[in-house]
Amino acid sequence: MISTRRHLATAAVGLCLVLGPGAALASDAGEAQAIVDKARGSLRGFVADKEYATLPAMLRQARAVVIFPQVLKAGFFLGGSGGTGVLLVRDAKTGDFGQPAFYTMGSVSFGLQFGGSAAEVVMLVNTQQALDSMLTNKLKLGGEASVAAGPRGAAAGATVTADFVSFARAKGAFLGMSVEGSVLDVRQSLNQAYYGKPVTPSDILISRSVSNKGSASLRAALKAAAK
Repeated sequence: MISTRRHLATAAVGLCLVLGPGAALASDAGEAQAIVDKARGSLRGFVADKEYATLPAMLRQARAVVIFPQVLKAGFFLGGSGGTGVLLVRDAKTGDFGQPAFYTMGSVSFGLQFGGSAAEVVMLVNTQQALDSMLTNKLKLGGEASVAAGPRGAAAGATVTADFVSFARAKGAFLGMSVEGSVLDVRQSLNQAYYGKPVTPSDILISRSVSNKGSASLRAALKAAAK
């Protein structure tokens, strides 16, 4: 099995060398668009779920939102867990969401209620300090920024005060899952591929100097959810 994986990895590297950097960039661009499309699906699932009835109201007050459409619990040979998602900043005046920047989240702790191996996570960014931290450095949740689980069900009217508020689902069900201690980091290769040139999170989220029409449906879904 290990030998087979090594052969496949070697073949993949060889193919990239033959086809050149353009093929790798196109592959990353396709992966990036797939994440954007899946993020829209995840968002719709959360909004339609009455267990997360508080999410739209909290989204209206948030400075930004991070959506991880798939967080995988890794096997013993890798350790930890994580996934790739998108960060979008909300314009407080218009309610519009800007273009997505790609981030990874690693070392997520799956709760005892969860027996599967994958989840969806939506995190609201509530403070400017938390957003600024994501623009420049790796950010450890619960370290440099506070994080709390979002209210659900009967607690939907509860007030939660934290830099980040997280909601998680697994196969449509509430998930006991902690993101505290997880590390958020920029997925630079996907940002470059999606916008066709090297860009920083500030270029995407603050200056808004780049755009990709492929994000239109996700941005529209976010705006509709926050109404």
